[in-house]
Amino acid sequence: MANFKSGRVAEDIKRELSAMLRELKDPRISTMLTIVHCDVTNDLSYCKAFVSSLEGAEKAKEGCEGLAHAQGLIRREIANRLHLRKAPEFKFIPDDSVEHSAHLEEIMKGFSKPSEEE
Repeated sequence: MANFKSGRVAEDIKRELSAMLRELKDPRISTMLTIVHCDVTNDLSYCKAFVSSLEGAEKAKEGCEGLAHAQGLIRREIANRLHLRKAPEFKFIPDDSVEHSAHLEEIMKGFSKPSEEE
């Protein structure tokens, strides 16, 4: 049963982190950052947040540094918003999945649609 709770808390953390990205004033944290996925341990003490940027992998790394700098504020806000007794420690990991999917979409546009006359 603990797996269901950690999955539910991970989704809640992802939602709240996405909302908090717009509120943080650090210049390293771009408005184009997105939280792709959150992994929370079963005892809810650690959370890996995968961060991606539409501006590229370098901006995602920069954003992760800014988020790591604001980790204390983020932990406090997550604990207050989700009513957690103990907020998890965060590790922000840059992820290039959005950039990779945009690249795949460009490749897919190169394929022509089959003709309907056949």
